[in-house]
Amino acid sequence: MQDIKTSEKKAFELMKDPFGYTNKMESPRLIKTVINVGVGSLKDKNKVEVIIDRLARITGQKPAPRPAKKSIAGFKMRQGDVVGYQVTLRGERMYTFLDKLVHVALPRTKDFRGLSKAAIDDMGNITLSIKDHTVFPETSDEDLKDVFGFAITIVTTARTIEEADALLTNIGLPFKKD
Repeated sequence: MQDIKTSEKKAFELMKDPFGYTNKMESPRLIKTVINVGVGSLKDKNKVEVIIDRLARITGQKPAPRPAKKSIAGFKMRQGDVVGYQVTLRGERMYTFLDKLVHVALPRTKDFRGLSKAAIDDMGNITLSIKDHTVFPETSDEDLKDVFGFAITIVTTARTIEEADALLTNIGLPFKKD
């Protein structure tokens, strides 16, 4: 089992012939990983505190609150109300989180058959959703009544979908077989 950081360094060697790279700086690499949790409809402060605590344990970093940009009367939401929390991971924390995601959390996900390559956007980033936060080992032994999901966006420097696909495959993300 190889870690993500080592795999990213070896990705240049595997990608230089198909894409015609002559310099390591040309090849795509990981920039950051962003984890988002929405709490817009939750009015119970205890549940929000549980979400903040568990997200901090999973990522190793305190989540930042995200306020609403506009007031929407239909949702009973005012401008400035906290509607979610976000964690941006870079460097060593990002590699540690991605290792944990690929080698521990995704295999523990119920009925997991691989990630869809259609989730890669035109800018070379991939967004995946985790429906149950308890697949991470830091939170697996807790109550099942406070289960929440979150979105994970992995941001790369890839210029095309094909480059992003090759990079993410080489670093070890488990994609569905076509």
